[in-house]
Amino acid sequence: MRLAVAGVLAGALLSIALNRFLRSALYGVTTSDGMTFAAASCLLMIVAILASYLPARRAVSIDPVAA
Repeated sequence: MRLAVAGVLAGALLSIALNRFLRSALYGVTTSDGMTFAAASCLLMIVAILASYLPARRAVSIDPVAA
């Protein structure tokens, strides 16, 4: 999860730094729209949590001796 948080933070900082270039890519959203960036960050964190939780849950259910 530390790697996912670091990636989200790096992406947020880069998007703030490259604000001028994002204006042409985002339609109907201002470059200072914090709600959009927060929603995208939350979505990425949810995906990262599911991507790490589901395999870990499956690995825990296997008997170590059988593995």
